Amino acid sequence: MTGVSSARAVNLTKKLTEVGIRDQTVLDAVANTPRELFLDGALAHKAYENTALPIGQGQTISQPYIVARMTELLMQTKPQRVLEIGTGSGYQAAVLAQLVPELCTIERIKSLQIQARQRLKKLDLHNVSFKYGDGWKGWSNRGPFDGIMVTAAAVTVPQALLEQLSDNGVLIIPVGDDHQQLLKITRHGDEYESQVIEAVKFVPLINGDLA
Repeated sequence: MTGVSSARAVNLTKKLTEVGIRDQTVLDAVANTPRELFLDGALAHKAYENTALPIGQGQTISQPYIVARMTELLMQTKPQRVLEIGTGSGYQAAVLAQLVPELCTIERIKSLQIQARQRLKKLDLHNVSFKYGDGWKGWSNRGPFDGIMVTAAAVTVPQALLEQLSDNGVLIIPVGDDHQQLLKITRHGDEYESQVIEAVKFVPLINGDLA
């Protein structure tokens, strides 16, 4: 993906730096991603505000800070193959696809998946594989993954995702119901080290049959 960052996008990355984002490659990816492309036209004027916005189907596009924060945490181990649970608008996928060689992403709402695929194609991001399915189950036949990022809050950590991590792989996931925490879970053989990062607020990760 090529292109010149807009002044508004550059200004957004300055704000992200002020709130603690340090990885320059992540900041560059955010600056190079036209967030308005992932929003309804009526909300495009809010594209570079550091806030979550609705994308339909009861889902949201995450605030740029949390996108950058989760991406920064994931990139600490320089993953080669990453799984994203919850494609949504495709914005997080667009940021990740600029940073990792191979991205797999799962979405359970078909209309959102179709739109996201079209947007990433428009941005010439072709290292992304899409799956329509239940994110709780992961994507076992494409694993193991060096990194897994979940963009909706699970009540508990899905066992399937832990099993699909490679050794030393990292899972970034918001967990909880009313009170959610962002966790970084690292696999060491058959053991998992969990670190609480910060309090967050995400839409729920739905488990089970597709809507």
